[in-house]
Amino acid sequence: MLPVLESGEETLVGGQAVMEGVMMRTPHSYCVAVRKPDGSIVTTESPLHKVSEKYPAFKYPVLRGVGTLGQAMALGVKALRYSADVAMEAEAEKEGKAGDPSRRKGEIPGWVMTLNLVFSFVFFIALYKFIPLVITTRLQQSFPEIGNRVAFNLVDGVIRMVIFVAFLWLISRWADIRRVFEYHGAEHRVVFNFESGQPLTVANAQRFVTFHPRCGTSFLLVVMIVSIIVYALIPVDTFWMKMLVRVLALPLIAGLSYEMIRFAAKHRGGLLALLTAPGLWLQRITTQPPADDQTEVAIRALEGAMELEKQQGGELVIA
Repeated sequence: MLPVLESGEETLVGGQAVMEGVMMRTPHSYCVAVRKPDGSIVTTESPLHKVSEKYPAFKYPVLRGVGTLGQAMALGVKALRYSADVAMEAEAEKEGKAGDPSRRKGEIPGWVMTLNLVFSFVFFIALYKFIPLVITTRLQQSFPEIGNRVAFNLVDGVIRMVIFVAFLWLISRWADIRRVFEYHGAEHRVVFNFESGQPLTVANAQRFVTFHPRCGTSFLLVVMIVSIIVYALIPVDTFWMKMLVRVLALPLIAGLSYEMIRFAAKHRGGLLALLTAPGLWLQRITTQPPADDQTEVAIRALEGAMELEKQQGGELVIA
């Protein structure tokens, strides 16, 4: 969930699902809670400093969105790595290799994570930038009427959205991904529970829906809409120049999209509903109703982040 502004105050909590667990973040702390195969819950937490506090340039519009999203991505990768390390350690213990120091920690080597990130970025560019551009270029040859810049980028954007939704639906059929989507639902329910002011319990959290307007899914759809406008305004016509723009303009598009979500969150009403509605629909794929034990993990993550926040003297208010 995005740390955007609501009603003039910074949103207190957000998070993401990981392998058999949830990461929750507060303004200055985060905690990752993971359920081990033996039923126990392990956690890791750490202070979290705002990017703008370290780099003042990220206090300004558009740049603040780039900084916030960059930090969110880095934190997400760290949380996923922790959950993967827990899974590897549990597998090593299951195989009877817990006594081997090289296997006991079960940590994923740094180069493996780097390789995975590089592959993910290349996959993203290929699936959501290169392939839609190729398809639209081929369609232009058969339908010259989409040759103008606005129509071309509109068709390209629609194709990109169709690929995005289709990809999410396909991976949701995978059992392991469905488990992650259930933890995603647990994260949303616990955040709703907290924002309601009710005691944070499994029973209370399970009464809420799994569709949250601040979910990153909504942000991704806004990014796709903003990208259509930005690409249409940049005067390039050759295939490879269009492809280059699609890569280089990513930070600008992310920053502009963040500002739109931020503005909509501060001015609740029609604009917020308009921006978040498609994301709420899409969350019927990316979130699933969680079991009680999954919701318990999300609560443990939020409690860990909140406890560390208190230790740092953070002001705990509901935005």
